[in-house]
Amino acid sequence: MSNFNANNLALDAQGLRKTYESGPQQVTVWQDVNLQVAAGESIAIVGASGSGKTTLLNVLGGLDEMDDGQVAIAGQSITDLSEKERTRLRNEQIGFVYQFHHLLPEFSALENVMMPLLLGGMKRKLAAQQAESSLVQMGLSHRLSHKPAELSGGERQRTAIARALVNKPRLVLMDEPTGNLDQQTAQQVENAMLDLANASDTAFVMVTHDVELAKRMKRRYLLTDQTLQLMV
Repeated sequence: MSNFNANNLALDAQGLRKTYESGPQQVTVWQDVNLQVAAGESIAIVGASGSGKTTLLNVLGGLDEMDDGQVAIAGQSITDLSEKERTRLRNEQIGFVYQFHHLLPEFSALENVMMPLLLGGMKRKLAAQQAESSLVQMGLSHRLSHKPAELSGGERQRTAIARALVNKPRLVLMDEPTGNLDQQTAQQVENAMLDLANASDTAFVMVTHDVELAKRMKRRYLLTDQTLQLMV
């Protein structure tokens, strides 16, 4: 286990175990998973299909239940929170980026990025200013009023990343964020994403099949044989 200053941890996961029922049997997805990520760190989790990477990401983000263990985000345990409290913590402290952008097609890029702020109760004018700043960081100042259908694949994914970052979360969880892009577009998205990671105190945890992208993270973990192992 890494010896981080606990006060500087964006994510602290201890003793996680996840199982599911398969007929009369209980199958272990993974167990004894420990992971600490400091503010500003970027880590990658790699592993074979079916190893439980996405399930782990969902547990870390409070989207799925675990069978055992504790998860804390910025020092706050999410394990014993009510669903309402967990939803609020996710909106305020965690950003999510998926392989598919999940942008709302009827809204512009700016309006899509504003959504988490408006859901959190921010005034529309201030939300628009903050959303624009997040899009500008992703190199999309010329695409604010464009709807998703009018954006390229890379622009849609950068908009999704801008939305994940707009609340200035402590932690961003990414599930194959460049997996649906061609190589050149993926490289552009990766560069923009890593520039932001290096310039902020936000921690990034990414699940990826892209070995080269994983190598660009500060640490890499392999999910195999039902355990999470640090890769040297």
